[in-house]
Amino acid sequence: MENKMETCRIENLYNLNETIAKDLFEGAVYPWELLPKIGAFILELGASLDPAEYEKRGEDVWVAKSASVAPTAYIHGPAIIGKEAEVRHCAFIRGNAIVGEGAVVGNSTELKNVILFNKVQVPHYNYVGDSILGYKAHMGAGSITSNVKSDKTLVIVKDGERRYETGLKKFGAMLGDQVEVGCGSVLNPGTVVGPCTNIYPLSSVREVVPARSIYKKRGEVAEKY
Repeated sequence: MENKMETCRIENLYNLNETIAKDLFEGAVYPWELLPKIGAFILELGASLDPAEYEKRGEDVWVAKSASVAPTAYIHGPAIIGKEAEVRHCAFIRGNAIVGEGAVVGNSTELKNVILFNKVQVPHYNYVGDSILGYKAHMGAGSITSNVKSDKTLVIVKDGERRYETGLKKFGAMLGDQVEVGCGSVLNPGTVVGPCTNIYPLSSVREVVPARSIYKKRGEVAEKY
């Protein structure tokens, strides 16, 4: 019997009402199962978007008419930029990206194969690849996801004694709702962070971090009160 309290389960990480990609999660148990499916899903969803609210720009890029996109930003499809989202100066969106409603993609931030839920902020010099960031998650300046292991082997998610074989070579981080990542942190391949958790600045994270906790360094994780 599966443990319903597993941090890594979709139901324990995300409020699915806070993403236009809700239907993609249907039938999945763990969020990394969705990473190979993002691009095809965007193509299907984009074609169904209301042209009164979204305009198609170039090939397979749909931008909400209420979104703000800097003229210096680059967006490669397939991609969807949600309502009231802000894509700032020199942002680089490389494709297979969903930017949620009210989200901020900042100066020199790079995205690739990602789902950003509504109100996510990646505002300053961030790299986010092969990752899913939950509602109101925020990555501090210069914090990044590292999405490929140095030895190029398949990513394994480690939660204490539990091991999850993902079958994926590229896997960045799964951040639950309202996660705060401190400036200059590196989220190594296979990182999963539970909702409402804070990661200290300059951290190097490579494991499952429980919900509602404070990650100070490996082996030192405090419960939030």
